[in-house]
Amino acid sequence: MKAEIPSILDVRMHGFRTRSEVPAVLDWIDRHAALLGGESVPLEEACGRTLAAAVIAPLDVPGFDRAAMDGFALRGAETAGATEYNPLEFRVLGQAMPGQPFAGDLPPRSAVRIMTGAPIPDGVDSVVPAEYATEDSGQIVVARPIAPGQHVGHRGEDLQAGSTALDVGRRLRPQDLGLVASLGLDHVTVVRQPRVRMLVTGNEVKAPGAPKGAFEVYDANSYALRGLVARDGGVLESHQRLGDDPDRIRAALLAPGADVILVSGGSSVGREDYAPQLLAEIGELAIHGVAMRPSSPAGLGRIDETLVFLLPGNPVSCLCAYDFFAGRAIRMRGGRSPEWPHRTVQAAVARKIVSAIGRVDYCRVRLVDGRVEPLALSGASILSSTTRADGFVIVPAPLEGYGPGTEVTVFLYD
Repeated sequence: MKAEIPSILDVRMHGFRTRSEVPAVLDWIDRHAALLGGESVPLEEACGRTLAAAVIAPLDVPGFDRAAMDGFALRGAETAGATEYNPLEFRVLGQAMPGQPFAGDLPPRSAVRIMTGAPIPDGVDSVVPAEYATEDSGQIVVARPIAPGQHVGHRGEDLQAGSTALDVGRRLRPQDLGLVASLGLDHVTVVRQPRVRMLVTGNEVKAPGAPKGAFEVYDANSYALRGLVARDGGVLESHQRLGDDPDRIRAALLAPGADVILVSGGSSVGREDYAPQLLAEIGELAIHGVAMRPSSPAGLGRIDETLVFLLPGNPVSCLCAYDFFAGRAIRMRGGRSPEWPHRTVQAAVARKIVSAIGRVDYCRVRLVDGRVEPLALSGASILSSTTRADGFVIVPAPLEGYGPGTEVTVFLYD
């Protein structure tokens, strides 16, 4: 896909004439972050993945009537009338263990010693718990009645063959994997994890551990983004540091193999901010410039079916743009909920949170004695503000902020 590029798209050294509203950006993502296809994976690798096909029970669970307690299997009707003053005696003819059923006939007023999970012998229908019976010399004494069917797990009471055990779209939890395993299945069909390519621009950006000059900086964004991509169910396809070389950036954007591309840095209006113009040339630059703080230089678009997110180089802006936009797309492509995965709490504002009408504000805050204290409302390069913060508060575009005492939602950094 190649487009003619109107000169208005090149904002380098000119600045943004307009900025897109956050809801418009989210709408674009929701329309283009298509769900990926399914793949079969071993059960031990499926935790946290999203089902692309329903799990249908191939058998009954349990597959036979079984004891729900340790005790004695007998006919429940034969215990009618048993009391402390009128105990009833039953002859014990053998035992049943898990995987080792009792083989034989049980005449009236007889019982079988049985362990939890063992098959219920033919002809009996109940289990007297061990603590309700006294065994002596091959007999038990029962001093309370047991209803027919009591303390027995019946065939198919958990799942019946042919029924839907787990439906499409379910994100698999540990207990779900246990259920699948109980059906004898060792693979499930899940949504493929989005392959995420991370491109870091900037001649001044150096790898941690490498020597750097006095005016160079270490690459912090990559390591924050790695953790966020993993949190949202993506897998890192590659991580490339490209400097400010437009030919290398172009080649990395065009290379096959990624479902989502994250470009860190080079998204603004500087002379060497090549990524937006390159994306417009080789694909679609759908949005560039967003009415929010920080992250106003963020952009996004696509190259064929690959979604591309232009994340500002300033660390807090990068984090904010990822959380608002790229993370949503990665979650959606992998079959997860598009909503933020952060835990939330409600708390009252202690000191005014200042914003401006017409933009969305991402405000880092601390919780002090259960109240919300704004930590840093400016300084998109102050990454330590996110480590000192307990979370963030979003101020919508129509508001000028939140006054003291206002109840707000705090999204927690966990």
